[in-house]
Amino acid sequence: MSEPASGGSGQDFSSTVGVRLVSQLRTGEEWTKAPCILGVDEAGRGPVLGPMVYACAFTSVSTDISSRGYADSKTLTHETREKLFKAIDADSGVGWVAHIMSAQFISGHMLGRDKTSLNALAFDATCAIIRRALESGANVYVDTVGDADRHRDRLSRAFPGLDFTVCPKADSLYPIVSAASIVAKVIRDKSLTDSQKSLGLTGEVGTGYPGDSATTTWLKQHMHPLWGFPRLVRHSWETCSRMLEPPEGVGLKFEADEQGCGSCSG
Repeated sequence: MSEPASGGSGQDFSSTVGVRLVSQLRTGEEWTKAPCILGVDEAGRGPVLGPMVYACAFTSVSTDISSRGYADSKTLTHETREKLFKAIDADSGVGWVAHIMSAQFISGHMLGRDKTSLNALAFDATCAIIRRALESGANVYVDTVGDADRHRDRLSRAFPGLDFTVCPKADSLYPIVSAASIVAKVIRDKSLTDSQKSLGLTGEVGTGYPGDSATTTWLKQHMHPLWGFPRLVRHSWETCSRMLEPPEGVGLKFEADEQGCGSCSG
């Protein structure tokens, strides 16, 4: 993991290998020494292209942010999200942290010898941003797509003494989670663009989701029949494995796979 970098709406958020932790912590602000509320959300969990971003936003429990226009990022236009992120980044009364997980990192862990699920990677990312943000007690609000009670229990064990509220649609119910949603989505979109540029890849990638025709067209244009796809792509997605099946791809059989792992030495 790279060293945490200071935040900024004009920052390069490219992530083509490993993970990055970027933040605007408001170090030195008096309010950070008092109890805070902190919201967590993600962007880019489903796409076949680019990074997955988990982000948190946090502020003092005494700060009212209900009238600032924060909302679930999926309900906002691109322009509105950009404007709100710039406002959040410039607001000394609100801090944020983002964990940018590259497609290469996701694929390597999901396809490696010791396979790691996307849910486990997401939990680790959630813990990383909370650890980075918190220096005192806080109430934490987390948006979830899975079992909310189970997720809350795991977080409570990881952070004893913190109060967690975990529920679906938290990004619509709690303004602090809405702020985190905006941070995650803006950084995810920019990271996809920045990563594509840093890898020297051209063409319209679309949204990065498997159901987007622009995305699947781009994948076909950048697929090697034997070596697969560039690092912008999550090779662990079924979309990729289907594309690499013959006749478009080259079928491979490994002797170790046919003999079974019993013949393999650790």
